[in-house]
Amino acid sequence: MPYLNDKVLDEGLQVLSSDVDALHICSQEPATYASATSTHSLGSKATPSVAAPSARTPNGRKVTVAAGLAASPGNVTGDGTASHYALVDTGNSRLLAAGALTASQVVTTGNTFTLSSFDIGIPAPA
Repeated sequence: MPYLNDKVLDEGLQVLSSDVDALHICSQEPATYASATSTHSLGSKATPSVAAPSARTPNGRKVTVAAGLAASPGNVTGDGTASHYALVDTGNSRLLAAGALTASQVVTTGNTFTLSSFDIGIPAPA
């Protein structure tokens, strides 16, 4: 049976806690930094809170992107339907993670957005 120590999984997730400096809402799932921050971006929030790695249910490890956007919402910069998120490291022009939002939302330039908290995880080996 394969085994990976939690430290191995944590190191893979730690980059999200330490390097993410912007969250973008996107019209589709981005595959590159440019598509996340320009082509498909409908808005962004600087310095989202990404927790340190912790236990994931039923196994593995995860980080949680906090819902704290309500106190300091992101800015919408394009009209459309936001269906995905992108977490980026702007200093190194890297797309670090992307995925579907829990629910799509129609957004309009000039408004703000908030998101519920969500997890990004790595399951333990089977």
